[in-house]
Amino acid sequence: MRVAVVILNWNGRLFLEKFLQSALQNSPQANLYVADNASTDDSLEFVRNNFPTVKLIDNGENLGFAGGYNKALSELTEEYFVLLNSDVEVSENWLAPLIELLDSDSEIGACQPKVLSYNQKTHFEYAGASGGFLDSYGYPFCRGRLFDTLEEDKGQYQDVSEVFWATGACLFVRNGCYKEQGGLDADFFAHMEEIDFCWRLKRAGYKIMVQPASVVYHVGGGTLPKSNPWKTFLNFRNGLELLVKNLPKSRLIPVILTRMVLDGIAALKFLLSGKTGDFFAIFKAHFSFYSRFSKTYRKRSGNYAKLGQQFDGSIVCQYFVMGNTKFTSLPSNKL
Repeated sequence: MRVAVVILNWNGRLFLEKFLQSALQNSPQANLYVADNASTDDSLEFVRNNFPTVKLIDNGENLGFAGGYNKALSELTEEYFVLLNSDVEVSENWLAPLIELLDSDSEIGACQPKVLSYNQKTHFEYAGASGGFLDSYGYPFCRGRLFDTLEEDKGQYQDVSEVFWATGACLFVRNGCYKEQGGLDADFFAHMEEIDFCWRLKRAGYKIMVQPASVVYHVGGGTLPKSNPWKTFLNFRNGLELLVKNLPKSRLIPVILTRMVLDGIAALKFLLSGKTGDFFAIFKAHFSFYSRFSKTYRKRSGNYAKLGQQFDGSIVCQYFVMGNTKFTSLPSNKL
């Protein structure tokens, strides 16, 4: 088999029970693996007893999303990897368009399918939608999703397109590219690591694509619910470290300072909404960022030229000030 579909699991017995059969049934071109991050439920026993053809990888400890995948993929030899969340239902023939796309162009390092919501299958899902983009200050958004506004899928983003980042919920990547870049940054633990990885791939000269002919359905928030101080901490800390690792030196200080001001506004909004856990999580994220700054800065390497598919401006301003809540309403000359 040329493809390894790898599902990282941590106490996800219910998701494995619900979605593993669809992955097995609809992925005849792939070897299917479940990599376990030291689950304390009966996930491994469930897979052994019910899916004997699925290969198990026991990581032995909870290494997070990034570290867990790095360990699981380190010994695999298939040409292509799919990092597939346990809370994703794949559709029939989902793999073929992704394989064909990467086969067609050696400059494509990674791609993603179209990601729709499992709970509202007519609409895009938060984590990826129809391809990810980044604004000048490191805020991610998608074709089909700006902040919390999820568009209905009416075929408006059905074209195969180059994007800035591909979703970690279903990341299709070349084995060689993954290992050449050192995999995901394990210091991120979880959240934003796929954006960092795709940014590094782009700086190395590879393209990131979306192939909407392939469709998957994502539950979202399967391991960490959307409103969770730990998740808030990871998103804000990793968002800053993402910039330190990948921005040109000339833009580093002004962008980081601007982000800190915007983070402060976000913290105030959480406080006024009564979400004190999220409020304090942002401050903890900043202190963690300061304490790790030297280590993060030492990771800088490679090409820092301006890249395509990065929005030239602030998505925060476009959304909250200008009222542009859809990808198609953004100024096209800034993309």
